[in-house]
Amino acid sequence: MAIDIQAKIEALTQELNDYNYQYYVLAQPSISDYDFDHKLKDLEALEAKYPEFRDPNSPTLKVGGDITQRFNTVKHRWPMMSLGNTYNEQELKDFDSRVRKVIGDQVQYVVELKFDGLSISITYQDGKLAQAVTRGDGTQGDEVTNNVKTIRSIPHQLKNGDYPENFEIRGEIFMHKSAFLRLNKEREENGEQTYANPRNFASGTIKLQDSGEVAKRPLDCFLYFLYCDNRNKQFHDHWHSIESVKSWGFPVCEHTKLCNSIDEVLNFIHYWDEARHNLSYEIDGIVIKVNDFAQQEELGFTAKSPRWAISYKFKAERVETILERISYQVGRTGAVTPVANLKPVLLAGTTVKRASLHNANEIARLDLHEGDTVFVEKGGEIIPKIIAANIEKRPADAVAIVYPSNCPECGTALIREEGEAVHYCPNDAGCRPQIVGKLQHFIGRKMMDVQGLGDETIETFFRLGLIRKISDLYSLKDRSDELVGIERFGQKSIDNMLKGIELSKEKPFEKVLFGLGIRHIGETVAKKLAQHFKNIDAIKSATALDILTVPDIGQRIAESIHEYLNLPEHWEEIEKLKSAGLQFEIEEKEVVLAGTGLAGKTFLISGVFADYSREELTALIESHGGKMLSGISAKLNYLVAGDKMGPSKLAKAEKLQVPIISESELLAMINK
Repeated sequence: MAIDIQAKIEALTQELNDYNYQYYVLAQPSISDYDFDHKLKDLEALEAKYPEFRDPNSPTLKVGGDITQRFNTVKHRWPMMSLGNTYNEQELKDFDSRVRKVIGDQVQYVVELKFDGLSISITYQDGKLAQAVTRGDGTQGDEVTNNVKTIRSIPHQLKNGDYPENFEIRGEIFMHKSAFLRLNKEREENGEQTYANPRNFASGTIKLQDSGEVAKRPLDCFLYFLYCDNRNKQFHDHWHSIESVKSWGFPVCEHTKLCNSIDEVLNFIHYWDEARHNLSYEIDGIVIKVNDFAQQEELGFTAKSPRWAISYKFKAERVETILERISYQVGRTGAVTPVANLKPVLLAGTTVKRASLHNANEIARLDLHEGDTVFVEKGGEIIPKIIAANIEKRPADAVAIVYPSNCPECGTALIREEGEAVHYCPNDAGCRPQIVGKLQHFIGRKMMDVQGLGDETIETFFRLGLIRKISDLYSLKDRSDELVGIERFGQKSIDNMLKGIELSKEKPFEKVLFGLGIRHIGETVAKKLAQHFKNIDAIKSATALDILTVPDIGQRIAESIHEYLNLPEHWEEIEKLKSAGLQFEIEEKEVVLAGTGLAGKTFLISGVFADYSREELTALIESHGGKMLSGISAKLNYLVAGDKMGPSKLAKAEKLQVPIISESELLAMINK
């Protein structure tokens, strides 16, 4: 039973991580928002019941996504977190009840249209646009300043106003429906690939290298959230900050509204569920935010989203079309994913030609036959999904679709491990998409971050026989004469690439371990393994049971890395990478504290403070040896309380007899 539950959690985790990558990085989502959210809730429920099997890299703990290869990476000062989603009005009422339980009944909500575009964060210094960064993985994103400056609605210089010296403003870049249809028609006439929807077109445009080309495409933007130092003192709440932002010259959606009750929120949702079709741009729901900034801070955050905001998603639209054929894609891990190729049909304003079928179980569940008439839905008006086949229209001689037994790329017999829904090609050393995918994974930004080397170049080098394994990258410097002759690959490009490969040798051990592309080994797991074992030789010598002793490492992960490192061909490759100079052991650094006055003490911060922000107080506590907790419990030594602290936290602290101290008392403890 336990093994089955663990396998189910691991399979669902991998599936959702793949969907996240397709959505945030490739801008080519393959599942509807509705279905993704339901799968995510299924995983959350399983993890809550069986926390011992939760992957530390679980999508329930992540904002999602990754960083592209093309732009400078910038860390967000304030993380760009995702919002919790619901399609259910009762869940909105439950959200309202949870909010009132923490902060009392004096609560207002700001409701906003949920734009179907690309999230952006723009920094202004002295009223001038200084930097624009995409959402990326929520922690860091791509700097696209020059491209954002081409959007006419975004001011380069603010008019006079009481704006802060430095601030960030966040919003959504989108494309109007009419512009999308016109530009897509032009691409079709020019024989170029068309985009599936306006969101993908906007995302693809903002990530173009040539800002001159970006300027030719009519993008627009609405801005809806402000961040700055001492924001609470200057604006007090979200509604007044948005009113101020509008007065400074920023484009703010005219349909944003201040509501005094959850009933007013629901009325707003009901209106826009119908009226959205009359807008010139796509929306896929409504965002609800607690208005008061102090109340927002009191409600706080989960690991991936704020507790003071939620989004309501509109239900999907449905059409009928023909399933023409099923094709199969092989990923870098060998996973074989079926894709439904459909007779083109108009759905929610866009033409649908393809839909993901996820795995063999989905094909069997739908009982699909060749040439079936199928019902297709778009959740959140983005991704198509086959809901069911219309049995009444099925021809009498229709043949049931049978999942292939051999890899569509290399012909190797597929395997399906017990407890997993996905079929895999085991030929990782000879299957082209697996080899290329692993090489592309290795050079990625979160792995080895090899500058001057992109996915297309990897494809070219593989086709020309220059690389077959990761270690081949580090011998390219000895083959520079062969590189010179490659079309559109000049000496400057070669020099930049070789420099990037050389610099990658400085990447820490956990990056190298993650970059190897071992199944089930994500960024967080790689870091935990590196910190626990210190070097690759120690991991290789460990048994699967030894690896299981590492916190948050499950049986499937332990078996996967043990098996990988003990295959002779893999270890031979690692030895070559060692010889090339890559880091296969950690460099331990000594942490220097500002003081030890709070050592052994635990703290929680709540409310608004006169002289410090909550972030500054957190840093101060940790720099003097204190440890922060996420909630009130018997393990808490001190609750640091400011103004507007929520009544529920105060009551719980008093019940548990947790000492409540002020900002000045905390400083006195540190100074003592």
